[in-house]
This record gives sequence, C-alpha cells and structure tokens, in this order.
Amino acid sequence: MASGQPFSVSLAGGLDKSTNSLALLQTPGVATKLRNFEVSIEGGYRRINGFNLFGEGSAVRPNGSNQVRGLVVYADGIVAVVGNNIYFSVDGTSWLQVNRDSVDASGDNYSTFTGRSALSLSSVGQCEFTIYEGLTDYGELVITDKSGNNKPFLFYMTGTGALNSRTFFAKQITFDHTKTAKFCTIHDNHLVVAGNPTEPQTIYYSHTGDIDNFSGTGAGSITLEDKIVGLKSFRKELFIFCRNSLFKLENINNSATIKVVPITKNVGCIDGQTIQEIAGDLIFLAPDGFRTVAGTARIGDVELGTISQAIQPIINDIVQGSAIYEFSSVVIRNKSQYRMFYTSTTDTSATSKGLIGVLKPKGFEWSETLGIQAPAIASGFAYDGEEKFVHGDKAGYIYNHNVGNTFNPAGVETEISAEYQSPDFDYGDFGTLKTLDYIKLSIKPEALAQPTLRVRFDYDSNESPQPPDIELTAVPEPALFGTAKFNLQAFGASEQPLVRQPLTGSGHSNFFKVFSSDTRAPYTINGIYINYRPAGRQ
Repeated sequence: MASGQPFSVSLAGGLDKSTNSLALLQTPGVATKLRNFEVSIEGGYRRINGFNLFGEGSAVRPNGSNQVRGLVVYADGIVAVVGNNIYFSVDGTSWLQVNRDSVDASGDNYSTFTGRSALSLSSVGQCEFTIYEGLTDYGELVITDKSGNNKPFLFYMTGTGALNSRTFFAKQITFDHTKTAKFCTIHDNHLVVAGNPTEPQTIYYSHTGDIDNFSGTGAGSITLEDKIVGLKSFRKELFIFCRNSLFKLENINNSATIKVVPITKNVGCIDGQTIQEIAGDLIFLAPDGFRTVAGTARIGDVELGTISQAIQPIINDIVQGSAIYEFSSVVIRNKSQYRMFYTSTTDTSATSKGLIGVLKPKGFEWSETLGIQAPAIASGFAYDGEEKFVHGDKAGYIYNHNVGNTFNPAGVETEISAEYQSPDFDYGDFGTLKTLDYIKLSIKPEALAQPTLRVRFDYDSNESPQPPDIELTAVPEPALFGTAKFNLQAFGASEQPLVRQPLTGSGHSNFFKVFSSDTRAPYTINGIYINYRPAGRQ
C-alpha cells in the first residue's frame, strides 16, 4: 500500500477565466469560480458582506418606486437623486427635497426653502456629482445626469445641527444659454462640464473660483475630436475620457498655454460611470478590459496598462452587452478594492451582477458578485469623518452597502450564496491515479461558519464515480482575549482553524468547491492541505 503524500495550496490570485485547464495545473491557488467572495488584502478569499436598508419604514424610498439615479455622500448625510427629484437625508428616516425653484441668492432658511415650489427636472438619467470645497461648510455640490435634458444643478447648505436651523442654496447653472450637460468635475478651481447632446465633443469650464460663472475671466470652452463619456481631475491635470480616445487638459489657468494633449487614440472608455481613483491611479473600463492611467516618473508621460486579462471572457461578455447595461462603480479604500456593478433593464436584484477588483502587490485580483442591484452607488467621508457606503436600486430603495451577513432587497432578508472552486490539482503527475485520504481546510471564521465541501475527480467526468457533498462540521469563531463573549465563541479554538475532513474517491486529478448559502457571518478560506496516496499509472 502506497504511503500518503502531502500537497498544500495557499489560495491567492483571484478568479482566472482566461487560462486553459492544463496551464491552471501550475497555478493551483487561483479560482475558476469565485462568486460573492472577495480577495482579502490579508490573504485568501473572504465571503463578502451584504447590505441593509438605509433608514426605516416607508422613508427608505424617498420617491416611491422611482429608480435611484444617483447617490453621493454630502455633509452629514447623503444626497439621493430618485426619479426626477433630489433629496437629502442624515439617517434615511426623513428626506428633504432640495430641487427647489427661485431660491434666494443669499440662501433660504428652512421654512422658506421647504415652501418653495419644486424645480422641474426632465427624465433624469444616471447622475454624476462633484463637490467644490470653497469656503462653505460642506462644499458646493454640482449634479449632472446622462439624459442630456437638464442643466447642471447646484446645491449646498450651511450651518450645523438640526436641518431647520440651516441655510439652503439651490439653482441651475447656465453655462451657455439653454445648453445642458451630462458630465461634471471640479478641476483646479473650475467647474468643468461636458456632454451637451448637440455638442458631445465640447467641454466648458467656469471662471476661476466661481463655479457658476461661465463668462468671467478664465472661463472658456474647447472642442475635441471624439465624443466625451467622462471627466476626471487627477494629479493637476484634467483627464477627458472619450468613446475611442483619451485626452488630458493642461494649464487650465493660463490662457496662453492651455492645451489638450492626446494620450491615446486607440483606447476609449465604455462608460464614465466606471471611472474611479484608487491607490494613486485612475481605473476605467475600456473595450479590451479594465485599464489604469498612471503618471510615470517622467514629467508629462502617461502609462496605460490593462489589468483584467485573467477575467477577459467575462469582460468580453460585458462589453458586448454594454448598450443594455447601466454601470456604476465605487472604491472601498480600507480594502484597496474597486467594485463595478452592471445591470440591464430586465435584471432583477437576484440576477444583477458585478465585479470586485482588489489591488495586491502583483496587480489586481478579481471576483464576481451576484445579487446586488446597484445602478447607483457611492462612498465617501461624511462631515464627522465617518466613511459611508450606500447604493440604490431600480425600485427606489437605498441601502447601506458592504454591511451585515445578508442581502436585503426591498427589506427582505435573503441568504448570500457564495462559491469558490479551485482548478484541478494533478499533484505533480497527471498520469498517476491518486486516492484522497483527507483534506485540511484553513478557514478563518468571523462567527460560526458551516460551508459545504464538494470534491470532483477528473474534471467532473461522468465516467468517474463522484462522492457526495460534505457539510463541514460547524467551524466556531475562536475566543480572543478581550473580545470573547461567553457561550458565543469557542475557548481554545485556533484563530485560523484547520478543518480536517476525511475524503473518499480517486482519480488522476480533482478540484474542490467550497460553497454556502446562508445568513451566517463571512469567513475566509486561506488554504488547502491534502493527503493522498498515489497508485499505478492508468
């Protein structure tokens, strides 16, 4: 009888959908399926958190069943564009409508502001936001939307404490008669807007330090040669993302030297909603995958790099369907994480998908999400320094994002279904038959965890007997000194226990799947240790 042989794998690399099955034998730590897991910055793959309602009762939908078109963290709460109206709330239990007409230039008190008639907005699309810090308490918020029907909207307030003690300012910004804008950003003390349907290639920029004045000193416009899909101020330069090209605007404060410099005319941006800044780079979705724009050591030079080759088949499907998708994206800073969601008009919450990219020392590593519908999403620091994460769905609900152990679409608690699948392991010799004795699975639970283990031999061949699924013995959260609670954690348990499970079956190769569908707390899978016995060649 052959003696047992060890084989261990540290899980790293994220989802790999591009490498063929034989080449994957050389990278056993990656995943061939990684749904509702995230690559942990501490190593391994962690099941994601869920989401719950922002607020209580009927107030969680500030404008009924109208779709949430945009969200931004502002002052000590959030601003939400829902349907054709704009609202502000501190806690989600009450909402103040802020798209008011004829607001006094010196500001309105609460009673005067709430007594104003609503400013009519037309068929609002997905929104973009930018904040000019200036000298106001919370900064001046500018909102544009992708419908091309509305002028930029300016809102800000001053004062602290209860809302009825604050002063409110609101107006539409006129930058060229009746023209509208889809995109906006603040760059070097200018408001920059673009996307007027009759001039999709033109940007307008305001007077220096006066964001609603487009006729004063320093204001102007520039027309490019491609349709603009997004704007982003980055490292003292304004990056202009177009459908088939990328430019940057330099020296906006010097009329003698201001210029637009082409970066590339071969790479465009699929949708401006995918643009985010993370770890000193800009990331965006291009037709050939996610790319970064990073300034190099040489002044004025720019480097473009693709970062999503491992998930290229998924990217190809997204790009092919981009005409029917609404995109949104957000950065979760403490996880070095970029999240992009995409949903079609026919997708429900359960069928809506997304991608999570985590920046690791060797580059981005990816996973997928399923069950989060987020046509609007935002993160940011509130006035009190608290970082908020919120998203909204097509049914008008607004949620706290990346919290809790369950999904809660429309306030209905739903299990999080997650799965990790390894590549096939050949243990160094594909031609030898191996019998598996046992596995030790390194799991770090955040509370009681009870995932299921599946083993499949020879690429899940119908010709090989396949063993039944194994529900792992409940993995208890260990008791840590200073934080443990009596009867909730297991005293003496390892912080990252190795769960030992006997196995049955044999084959030339096999893969492992760890999956769960429950309302339990997240857990991290760090590694796998297998004891197997090789037999003769077959």
